[in-house]
Amino acid sequence: MACETKTLYEQDGVFIHINVNTHTSDKNAHLPGKIYLLQKPEGTFVEWKAEELVSVDSHSEQDWAMISSVGYQPDRGSDTANDQRNERKRYNVSFDVLDLKSFKRSAPNHGWAYIIFILKDGTTYPAVHFHNGGSKALLKQLEKFVHIRRSPTDSRLFIVQDQDPQALSMSFDELNLFQDTQGDLVTKFMKDPYTATMGGFSKVTNFLRDVLMQEDPKSPVEKIKDIIHEDIPGMEINTKEEPGYELVSKTKLPSRPEVKRGDPLTSQQWSKHMDKEGRIINIDEVKDQIFRGGIEHALRVDIWKFLLGTYEWDSTFASRVVTRKRKLDDYFRMKLQWTTIRVEQEKRFSTYRDRKTLIEKDVTRTDRTHKFFEGEGNPNLQVLNDILLTYCMYNFDLGYVQGMSDLLSPILVVMENEVDAFWCFAGFMERVCDNFQMSQEGMKTQLSQIHKLMQYTDPELCNYLESHDSGNFYFCFRWILILFKREFSFTDAMRLWEVIWTDRPCKNFHLLICLAILDTEKTTLMENKFGLTEILKHINDMSMAIHLEETLMKAEGIYLQLKNAKHLPDNVKEILGFPTSSPSSSGSAPSSGKTTPVNADIRASPIPSRSNTPVSVPLTTVGYGKGASARYQPVNTSENGQKSSSNGLSGDESIEILPDSSFSSFSNYS
Repeated sequence: MACETKTLYEQDGVFIHINVNTHTSDKNAHLPGKIYLLQKPEGTFVEWKAEELVSVDSHSEQDWAMISSVGYQPDRGSDTANDQRNERKRYNVSFDVLDLKSFKRSAPNHGWAYIIFILKDGTTYPAVHFHNGGSKALLKQLEKFVHIRRSPTDSRLFIVQDQDPQALSMSFDELNLFQDTQGDLVTKFMKDPYTATMGGFSKVTNFLRDVLMQEDPKSPVEKIKDIIHEDIPGMEINTKEEPGYELVSKTKLPSRPEVKRGDPLTSQQWSKHMDKEGRIINIDEVKDQIFRGGIEHALRVDIWKFLLGTYEWDSTFASRVVTRKRKLDDYFRMKLQWTTIRVEQEKRFSTYRDRKTLIEKDVTRTDRTHKFFEGEGNPNLQVLNDILLTYCMYNFDLGYVQGMSDLLSPILVVMENEVDAFWCFAGFMERVCDNFQMSQEGMKTQLSQIHKLMQYTDPELCNYLESHDSGNFYFCFRWILILFKREFSFTDAMRLWEVIWTDRPCKNFHLLICLAILDTEKTTLMENKFGLTEILKHINDMSMAIHLEETLMKAEGIYLQLKNAKHLPDNVKEILGFPTSSPSSSGSAPSSGKTTPVNADIRASPIPSRSNTPVSVPLTTVGYGKGASARYQPVNTSENGQKSSSNGLSGDESIEILPDSSFSSFSNYS
């Protein structure tokens, strides 16, 4: 078979950049490889192969056995010795040019030219970057097989039209595709691949590839129902028509203002916001700066405790010592409850036994490519396990849901301490608990709110989605459920979370982030005439390709548009926490304060220049260092006065909610 393959084009030095946001010199951030245009008996194929695979057999059919004709699939079952090879292999690309729906090219002055290929079924491949040039030559070869037209609304998007022998004579030169890209070379690196969140698109992707892409007589609503059930077993989706969507007249919004992001909060700035006794002064200014630029990584261990409610903002050094001692006692008393369960007890305690088994299963696959959790016998995995089991004692009703470890892992990485990580995790769960109600009211409310917001911010896109069986916005389900954890790298997810935790600039800002991502992909969705199936596939494939800072700027710009709009309906005001003209707005679903607390507007006042040196007070801690499990130490116990928290979840390979337990993708290439 290989001898019948003809190479029409070949170019080395073509890289896949694993993450589009992080700047680093990490060599693992760029996967080197070769790209080919191959003429095979079954058709003409574009293929990209990782560098170390090329030397084996450049055109071996066996090497491509794991590649689907419509998408790339994660490699499964690799042994430890070949992990890196297999990790690169999973990014391999192979598709028939007749399956190509469109492609995006890099903007002028971007740096290395890149191309993003989008297939007819919605599959969106990672951008291939031509470090040694050659993108123009590849596209000139492609024009011999497909007819291309430029999108009238996006100069970087090119649509592949159905074949027309006369149209094929139109050259790429007429489309003015190949302007030289001059200017600074911008290198976009990432710190670590974080493949657990990048490649594991949960069971949704596999379901779409294996089932949804085939001929299926099911209705769109039934398809959605099956997808959600596959991703979250035990979850029932209401397939009846919802009466809540009312007729909305188009409202003229002000132009969207340009928004700038800032630098992360530094330790010097943080110390200036403390008085001599350790109280945080100018709390609003601190939150504003965190919203604007995040937090320096070294400061997260301290500031996250305030953002997640472990400490009160007005607490002193002395009161925090007392608080931490009490929380230390509470934690180990709860941990003792499960560490003292005997084997005979466990046999008669099915709820605990089932949760313990799920935790053990989930922990072994949580962010294992991150250096904090990598390697066999890593003691940090045991700490992860212990925190989750103790949470079952802290919150008997909710207990543990498969995937919850995915939300805990970044917190443990930051805290590097079992007790601190537990209480921050409990505070995080308190924020997202409504997402996991068995009634699904929390999720239904937020999806309905996205619909209501888009009716006013972008009625054109809203009408398009409604007319293509996507007006229920179920494709945003994963975003909301685990707060975009799988859409960004480990590092960027932490930055996004701390921005959201500030509760700026309004209530439900995470819904505006959804709108910002969809706004970025609007042209791709509409110009390609994507329907429900293609939209779902495209969004899943855009994981790890969203520009975080650009998305945050766009989301804030949408917020300012709505804030400055005249005659904004009360139901929209209520979603965003704006003052309404009546005590209870009609047509707006109730929103829980836990999930979406009311927030104040961003303050414009500058950060004061006064400096107060904080007093250093040693804290009572457990003998626990990085990479070592905390052990129980006898302490004076006091009655646990902590309120029961709530639950959140995320999965590494899947998100599951068990019936017998409680409730536990896009790119801006501008």
